[in-house]
Amino acid sequence: MALNKTTLKTTIVSLLTDMLAKEENSIEEFATRLSDGIDSFVKSGTVNVNVTTTGTATNQSGSGTGTIS
Repeated sequence: MALNKTTLKTTIVSLLTDMLAKEENSIEEFATRLSDGIDSFVKSGTVNVNVTTTGTATNQSGSGTGTIS
């Protein structure tokens, strides 16, 4: 699954709207909700890795490169 930037933006807009409507702002609440949104965004991505191995079945080494989508 690809990273969903639109969902992250919606989460941030909702957070800011909620915080502006409050009579008392809480930096702690803002930081918690923002970090939760970012955490969900990052965890929604898929890690793709290509690994090249060398050696025998009992003695292998390898290297890989990857991307997050």
